[in-house]
Amino acid sequence: MKNFVVKTIANAGALAVAIWLLQDITLTGDSTGKKAWTLILVALVFGLVNFLVKPVVKLLSLPLFILTLGLFTLVINALMLLLTSWLADLFDLSFHVEGFWTAVLGGLIISIVSWALNVVLPDGKD
Repeated sequence: MKNFVVKTIANAGALAVAIWLLQDITLTGDSTGKKAWTLILVALVFGLVNFLVKPVVKLLSLPLFILTLGLFTLVINALMLLLTSWLADLFDLSFHVEGFWTAVLGGLIISIVSWALNVVLPDGKD
């Protein structure tokens, strides 16, 4: 359970950095509290997408991974971010990613920041 909370916090932090750096990834809300709550909910959706959908997509696109020497991962991450944006819209969460190339850059930022936060934050395996 602690590992799940840490990963969600890392995802929320990584999403916050991407929102801060890229003007085409937006999170809106009336107050800071509402934005924080929305960010945590979006992080949960993003975590579920990465847990449920991403492994299937990676398996189906294995030849492209081999052909591009792993660079296709950037496309997969972008698609997961766009799927999260679409699901957030369905759940009436105020999170939006505008365009594929913004999603590619956002996915790269989120991957780097999430990795760094997962290194720094405790994982509960002690």
